[in-house]
Order: sequence, then structure tokens, then C-alpha cells
Amino acid sequence: MEMRRRIRKRRKRRKRILVLLLLLLILAVAAGIVLWIRYGPSKEKADKNEYFGINATNQVGMTIDNQIPEVKSMKEGSQIYLDFDSVHDYVNQRFYWDSNENKLLYTLPDQTLSIPARASEFSSGNGTQVRDYEIVKMENDTVYLALDFVKEFTDMTLDVYENPDRAVVVTNKDENHAQVKKNTEVRILGGVKSPVLTEIKKSDDVVVIEEAGDWVKVRTSDGYIGYAKADALGKAEAQVRKSEYDEPEYTSIHKDYKINLAWHQVTSQAANANIASVIEGTSGLTTISPTWFSIQDTSGNLSSLADSDYVNTAHQAGLEVWGLIDNFTNQVDTLAVLSNTQSRANMISQLITQALNTGLDGINVDFEQITEEMSDHYIQFVRELSVECRKNGLVLSVDNYVPGFTSHYNREEQGVVADYVIIMGYDEHFAGSEEAGSVASIDFVKEGITETLKEVPKEKVINGLPLFTRLWIESSEGLTSQAIGMPDAEKAVSGAGVTPTWDETTQQNYAEWNADGNTYKIWLEDESSLEAKLKVMKEYDLAGAAEWKIGFEKDGIWELIAQYIKG
Repeated sequence: MEMRRRIRKRRKRRKRILVLLLLLLILAVAAGIVLWIRYGPSKEKADKNEYFGINATNQVGMTIDNQIPEVKSMKEGSQIYLDFDSVHDYVNQRFYWDSNENKLLYTLPDQTLSIPARASEFSSGNGTQVRDYEIVKMENDTVYLALDFVKEFTDMTLDVYENPDRAVVVTNKDENHAQVKKNTEVRILGGVKSPVLTEIKKSDDVVVIEEAGDWVKVRTSDGYIGYAKADALGKAEAQVRKSEYDEPEYTSIHKDYKINLAWHQVTSQAANANIASVIEGTSGLTTISPTWFSIQDTSGNLSSLADSDYVNTAHQAGLEVWGLIDNFTNQVDTLAVLSNTQSRANMISQLITQALNTGLDGINVDFEQITEEMSDHYIQFVRELSVECRKNGLVLSVDNYVPGFTSHYNREEQGVVADYVIIMGYDEHFAGSEEAGSVASIDFVKEGITETLKEVPKEKVINGLPLFTRLWIESSEGLTSQAIGMPDAEKAVSGAGVTPTWDETTQQNYAEWNADGNTYKIWLEDESSLEAKLKVMKEYDLAGAAEWKIGFEKDGIWELIAQYIKG
């Protein structure tokens, strides 16, 4: 009996243990399932049409470098078309659309190509060019360019894929590449729960866009941009994209000496007769730029004070003459002029004719108050003018504000097509400023130079110097100022009976005094301030100096600038 009881107890104990083990097993499996659901990799496939923004039958996805931008695109036969704005913004800014005449323009070093909408042929210096597709399509007020045509003028690769239809455009020259070490997925976001975009295989090549811990943002060879596990990729290494593109050479005139240009404000034809006395007493000048041309109407007609006797006198003194064109005529709408291809052509034709008739050596473009709306038209004018200057051996220089809120002036493109890019290194504080201050403090000058050099090679950069300053008057009615030349500035200070003190921050002599219930402030431009600026210019080995304006200088200034030019 006792034996039977022991056996029954053992059996009950075993059952309880088995039940407990079974419960533990069930709990473990349940926990595993929960953990898998929470942390296991998702097999969900991304909607690729949605990913590429494809919502029409003839639409194609677009990958451009390391982004999938929102663009308008379509496929017709084997040809991929991309909307003009996207081509301009992401691929090649040199394409220009004339919305007045519905034609595409592209400016090369020696000509501007013109392609009408819906055309498959166009004229060039090599005769009529024919393509087997429409180069420019217009659909529902949207302009599309054939990417095969864009590729002819752009250092880029273009690859087309199916399922879904998509195109991959690469313009980047240097990218980081990595080899895939083992098969893995590329997901929309970093994390195993993110939907799968595509799979990459061992030995595939991917472009590494960004490394973010356990996940790496990559671009696959067939145009997907997403995240792959870092441990599935090899080390990223920089590679230069192989290119067979033959970049056109926008040749430039580069003088074998440093430029020393003085702007000469000419307001009447009679004033030209004074050129001999104006340049008398100067030294080290290489160039004079008279303010001769202004836009007069929206058709691009110009007023001109150009004079061949002036040019001859300057030449006899060893100076080149670069005639200046401005847009300072208030009643003329600069946008209306620049946005019209015929008006631009009219301006350019008149400039070149005047230059050749009077013996000018160059053209200086001084267009100011250019808005972002005008910017594409403005740089197209500079491109087109550069072609005619190049053909006729004329130097083309373009004046620019100190960088900062003026990136739309497109200094980088100016640096390609123009011979010289001039920084107007002054007007830090101007007539409309809310506070008194220097016309050109040393930090302002440095910033202008360093920021410009990020976009333009130093061999083309000229820095403009002020031969003037502003006398500021703070009164009960507010702040006013007047621009005065160096001699008048010294007279104002000496007349007030004050002694200027050196301001280390601006690198200028500063004076302040009270009179007639007003406070007067002035940051002088003199030998000391100009020398500080010239030292900075020498440090960056610029192409030269320009001065606004001749006649505002004091004795000894030309000799000081000449030392920099020579040295």
C-alpha cells in the first residue's frame, strides 16, 4: 500500500512539473512572438509608385543625385521628359526658357542656340541640327525638355529603368561608394519595421549618402534612396565619376598685370573733354571705366555718352577704357527689359557697335537692385553679352554687391562667362541705413572677398575700394547722411576742431562731435584705412583693385594703391 501511494505521488508531481514546463513553454513562445512582432524585421513592401510619386500612366519616377524631388515628368516612346524648372534647378541652370516667344535658349561660348517649342531641329554654327524626338514639349502650360537633349550639354549620366518606369540622373562628380558585403534590404527609413524598398545583393555597389549609426542612407544603382544596415556594407570610399563629357571652354581675357580700375562718373557729353585733367596726377592706373551707357526703355535702347576722343586720350596715357552700362534710369522696368530676348539682343548690339566705333577695350556691367525674379534673365544677359565680347576681343567685367542676400546674382556663373568679377566693397552703411556706420569696415571687406572666392577664381576677382565716406548727422528729426570725398571729409573733421582716433574694429579713423544740437559721426577713408584693405587684397592675391570714384581721392592715394598693384 505504501509503495502504491509513493508511486501516485510521484506521478502527480511529474504531472505538475510537466504542466508547469508546458506553461513556461507557452509563455516563452508567446513572448517570442511578441518580441518578433515588436522587433523582428518587417517584410512589408513599399508602394514604389507612391514612393516615386507616380500617379499617371505616362509619368516616370526621377532620382536626381541624392534626392527624389517632386518634379513633373513623362515618358513618350523611349524618351524621358522632365519639366523645365526641374532641369534648371537640379540638372543644368544654363538652360533658359523664353516664355514670350516659347523657345529654349542655351548659350555656348560662341553662340546661343534657340530651339522652338515642339521642334525636333534647330540651327547652330554647324548648320541645322536634327533629333528624332521633340526637344521641347508643352503640356498643360508645363514646358518639358527631353533628357537626351539635356545630356548633350551636361556632365551627367542618365539611366532608365522599368517596373516602375523611372530615370536616374547623376551630376555629382565625387561620391562615396561602398560594396555590399551580404544580401540585405533597403528600407524607406532606418529601422527593421520600415517598409522594404528593394533588395541589394552581395558585391553590389551603392552610393553612401549619410551614415547614421546602425543604418546607412544609400542610393542604389537603379535609383532607390533608402536605408541599409551598416553591417551589410563595406567601408565607404570616395570615387570620381567617370565622364566622357567634353566641357565647352568659355575662354577669358586675362591681363598679365593686376588691374587698377578707376570708375569715372560722366554725366554729360561735354564732361568727356576733361579726361586729360581727370587722369592727370594719377599713377598706377591701368583702366578707366566711364559711366557712358544707360537703359532708356523696355525695348533695350540705350543712351550713350561714348566718345572716341576720350578713348584716344586714355590710350595715349596707357589706359584701357571699359565703358560702363547701368540700369539706373528709374522709369525703365529692368525686369521687362531683361526678360525679353529681343530687348537683350538690342542692348548687346548697341553696346558692341558703340565699343567698336569708339575703340573701347571692354564693357563693365553695373546692374543694381536685381531682384530674384530678374535673376535668371539677368545672368542670361551676361551670358549672351559674353559671347559677343568674346567674338570681338572685348573685356567683360561685372559689378556685384558684397555677398549676402544676393546669391541670385549668380556670381559662380559670372565667374565662368565673364573675364572679371568686381566686388563693390563698400556701402556697408548707405543713405537709407537705420544706424550710422562705416562705408567699408575691414570685416565687411574680408567677408566680401572670402565669400566671392568661394564661387569665383581669384584670377578673376577685383575688389572695389571707396574713395568716399559718409558724414552722419543725428538730429531730433532722425538720421541723415551725405556721401563726401576724402578731401571734404578731412575738411569736415578739421573744421569741427576734433582729432580722429583709430578704431581697431573697423580699421578706420573715427571722429565724432556735437554742433547745432546735432551729433556728427564719420568713419574716415584715408591712407590708413585703404592700406588695411589693400593688405587683405594682397593676402588673397586678387586680380586687382577698382575705385569709386576718380576725383574723390586725396593726394597720395594713387601712389598707395600703385604699391599694391606693383607688389
